[in-house]
Formats: sequence, C-alpha cells, structure tokens
Amino acid sequence: MGVVNVTPDSFSDGGQCLDARAAIAHATRLIDDGADIIDIGGFSTRPGVKIHDAISESEELRRVLPVVEALRKDRPKAFISVDTFRANVARNAIKSGADIVNDVSGFLWDKLMAKTLAELKCGVVLMHMRGKPDEWHKLPAVGDIVTLVKRELRDRAEAAVIAGIKRERLVLDPGFGFGKNREENYPLLKRFEEFHQLRYPLLVGVSRKSFLGRALARNGDDAPVADRLFGTLAAESALILKGAQIIRTHDVKACTDAARIADVAVN
Repeated sequence: MGVVNVTPDSFSDGGQCLDARAAIAHATRLIDDGADIIDIGGFSTRPGVKIHDAISESEELRRVLPVVEALRKDRPKAFISVDTFRANVARNAIKSGADIVNDVSGFLWDKLMAKTLAELKCGVVLMHMRGKPDEWHKLPAVGDIVTLVKRELRDRAEAAVIAGIKRERLVLDPGFGFGKNREENYPLLKRFEEFHQLRYPLLVGVSRKSFLGRALARNGDDAPVADRLFGTLAAESALILKGAQIIRTHDVKACTDAARIADVAVN
C-alpha cells in the first residue's frame, strides 16, 4: 500500500503532493514501483494536530476527490484506498472510484462512519488509536500495550460487524505510533504475531516513524525522517515474517523488493 498524502503538513512528505497533478503523478509512480493499493489522504493526523480545528470537510474533499477520480481513470485496475475518518468523505470517495476506506480513528470520531461503510459495501481498514493527536503527549503509559491494543481492536471490530460491516471486508491495523509512546511501539513489533489471534487480515504502517528514528539514534540524536529508510525496511521485513498481509509504506520500490525476499523465507 503506497502512501499519497495530499496535505501540506504530514510528518514525512507534507507538501510534496498537495497539488492534485503532483499527487496523481506520484501515485502512478508508486503503482509502477509495485504498489497493489494506493492510500490517498487529505487530512494529516500528525502528532499535535487538533482534529476539530484543522481542515474542513469541504477542503478534505477538494484535496482528495480529484486524485481519486483521475487515478481511477488513468489506472482502472488499481486498488484505491482513502484515508479518512469522516463518513461523508468516505461516501464521496467510494462514489468517485475508491475501493477501500482506511479510518485511523477506528470509526470513533464520526458516529456515522460504521453505518456508512456498511451501506457502501467497500473494503474497510480499522486502525487502533489511543486518544487524539493533540492528547498523545499526555497519555499515561500502558503496562502491556499489546494486550490493550488486542482487546480494543477486538471490541471495535465486533462493534463494526454489529453495525453491518461484513467480516470478510474488514482489515485490522494495530496503529504503530498512533497514541503509543516510542517505547510502546517495540512490543507491538516484537509480539506482532499475537494479533493473529483476532482472526482478521492485518495491515501495518511503520514507514519512517519516530520510534524507528529513536532506535537508529546516533550520538544521542534520533535519526531524521530522511535517514530512516533502512530501519523501515528492516521493520517491514520483520512484520512480513510475522504474518502481516498489507504493508503501508512511503518507499514502495524498496519495500516491494524486501517483501519479495521475505515471502521466499515464509512460503
């Protein structure tokens, strides 16, 4: 799953694809590099952002829909995902040609999202997040983060099925970095195979995240985003070996090569 952020402020690539033409060109390159799915996002959930004071729904639609429509026309066989927590954005994106809705809030920030997705009959990614981005710095530490995430993912998935989302359309994501402090991400990586107990396909996104920068620190300084590629590939390969089915990444070509070799090791 290749990442296309149509935003000025995403932590890794903010501003690079804010123009629709640049976003479409980037998405096309990612497909050529080996992406099976393109994940288009018009709202940055970077650390510190205040969800309800950030961009309007109309602005998110303005950013996302032209990219979805153009990519669907240019690459009709591509799988297109839209990264949004807003039910109306999800509805319009699917109507415009998207196949999947990727909700980082786990359907918690828009009470209409689960019902909307049940009606749309699209693919769905339910991600685990603790709190909201502007609250992350003050969240209390968790003694056993893996057990917490498993329990909450199970509860949210069950609620989604009760709301009418078919189980076979649902993918779960433990949400590396989303409401977890740096140290809490390492158990998620080390014990990732435990999430198979939930009996859903698993998606992961560790690409260039800050906990990798901390692990790659030199002389007391975390590795900057630009220097996290090799660490990202190591983490992505480890997660494939532990059974992840979908890898959400910025560096599609490098990840595709790593995945091909990791697949040889496990198949």
